[in-house]
Amino acid sequence: MHILQIQGLRALAAILVVVFHAHFLPGGFIGVDIFYVISGYLITGLILREIDTTGRLDVKAFYQRRIRRLLPTSVFVLFITALIAWLILPPINRSTLGRDFFAAATYMSNYLFAWWQNDYQNLGATPSPFIHYWSLAVEEQFYLLWPIFLIFLARKSKRVVFIGIAASTAASLILSIIFTQLTPIWAFYSLPTRAWELGFGALLVFLPTTAFKNRFMPWLAIAALIYSVLNFNENTPFPGKMALLPVLATAVLLATVRNWPPAFNALSNNRLSQWLGSISYPLYLWHWPALVLPSVALGRPLNFVERILCILLTVLLAELTSRYVEQPIRYSKINSRATFTGAIVITIISALMGITISSTASSVITTSGTTVQKFDFARVIAKPKVNDDKCHVTHGGSVSGPCTYGDLNSKVTIVLYGDSHAAQWFPALEKLAIKYSFKLISLTKSACPSTDSVRPDDGAFKMADCAKWRKNSLKRIAQIHPEAVIASSFQYFTPPAGYTDWDKWWDDGQRKLLAEVSKSTAHPIYIGDTPHPRENIPDCLSTRVAQSCDSTRKSPLRIVPGFEGIDPTPWLCAAICPAIIDGIVAYRDASHISVDMSLALVPKLEAALKSKGLFS
Repeated sequence: MHILQIQGLRALAAILVVVFHAHFLPGGFIGVDIFYVISGYLITGLILREIDTTGRLDVKAFYQRRIRRLLPTSVFVLFITALIAWLILPPINRSTLGRDFFAAATYMSNYLFAWWQNDYQNLGATPSPFIHYWSLAVEEQFYLLWPIFLIFLARKSKRVVFIGIAASTAASLILSIIFTQLTPIWAFYSLPTRAWELGFGALLVFLPTTAFKNRFMPWLAIAALIYSVLNFNENTPFPGKMALLPVLATAVLLATVRNWPPAFNALSNNRLSQWLGSISYPLYLWHWPALVLPSVALGRPLNFVERILCILLTVLLAELTSRYVEQPIRYSKINSRATFTGAIVITIISALMGITISSTASSVITTSGTTVQKFDFARVIAKPKVNDDKCHVTHGGSVSGPCTYGDLNSKVTIVLYGDSHAAQWFPALEKLAIKYSFKLISLTKSACPSTDSVRPDDGAFKMADCAKWRKNSLKRIAQIHPEAVIASSFQYFTPPAGYTDWDKWWDDGQRKLLAEVSKSTAHPIYIGDTPHPRENIPDCLSTRVAQSCDSTRKSPLRIVPGFEGIDPTPWLCAAICPAIIDGIVAYRDASHISVDMSLALVPKLEAALKSKGLFS
């Protein structure tokens, strides 16, 4: 089926994704959802027409067409991207590069990326040049299973086919809504929580061509897409119920395609739109590495002009790839045996290449500049012991475990309370707990600041879980009556929409915290936030002159009266905030101080706590 308007929709979908990743439109990621609806519509129509015409589906021919359509182009872009990334990324990043290459090459990238990214604390890490392959993996998994599902249903009747598609689509939508609330990362990446978008497209096959003649409907659909693009952003819970808007809008546009207003036809049927639609697949594959790798090479975000140039480069690469790789192989006369054998061989070679890339990784950061220094990368990025002990509560959790350290028999207890910026002080406090024989209880949770401030939901972070965890932790503190509560928080969170005064939002949260802990301890202590790196410090040190990484910003001290305040910024900064202090890499990522830095600051923290009356 070749409908010019659908080619125009493909162009729109590709453009939206490109401009989203170039940071021009906040909701441009809905381009992927538009692609899914189109794919579900076209593939289901193709399968059912063949079954209606011949009484069967030639499964071998179907898979052969899909392989020739998708695999050569994706592998070509994958290999070229890997080669360039291998040359420009530092050896310490090659392990991740090879791992991600393997995931993309074996069509499991959606699940593996979900697994690997389920750790919020991997802040500021070099973005994978293959991350966008997740959506391709979802489609490939759909193409693998969908024909078998339809063949099974078609043995009964066309009515059963419709009921089966409708039921599976509804089940997937319900699952998507539930998982978007419970585990957003898996909802975003998984086939079962994305299949409903393709299912909506599939259901359109059963609509009569005269179903939608109202010329107002296309305008309403475009308005819905425009609204989504302008109002959705990376913090929008997605897919779930929010994805219904762009999915339904795309479905309406497909259902009314023969009754579009002249203006829509003019926009979609012109030579530019048709050309962009014809290269939309390689355009999608090239856009992400074309934006990411230059940024990595420069060691900074791209400016406006650079992003425009990268988009133009993407279009050029997409045209060349379509002309010399995609189209020639897609329409070649390669027989089925050669196609399947080639697919297996290419997949095996790609998997081995991923393993080979990982094997060239080095765990040593070698800095350049006036003084050459070497650091163990694994040690630099190591997280505090509470992470390994599962005592740092992650997303979805609302109760901390026993999490007791130091002298377990001591009658003196000190509680560490807050988010990961409190947990970064655990190594130092555990050292002091051993030295002064006190019991240290660690109560920390990812992205949940100790200040009693309401945060908007953000990806895997859910304010409801944070609120429950705070309630449970403060109840436990009240039962313990510790000698001191040492609280700290990352102070660069964004307040809820409509909250115009950040200072008041933050200070009010601290006052609520102070009111709670003051009931339970004689020493409510608050450690101000540590300096705020502008980039991932280990990555910076491994790619550039060390002195160029000394760009971390001092954090202003925000502690309300009543707390016994400690300011750590002078411990880490003088005129500047260096990346390396006394031979120690100060930060493990783009946010937290390293474990070694925390341990190096034990004497300063000890003196500060003594000045508050502890350890006497």
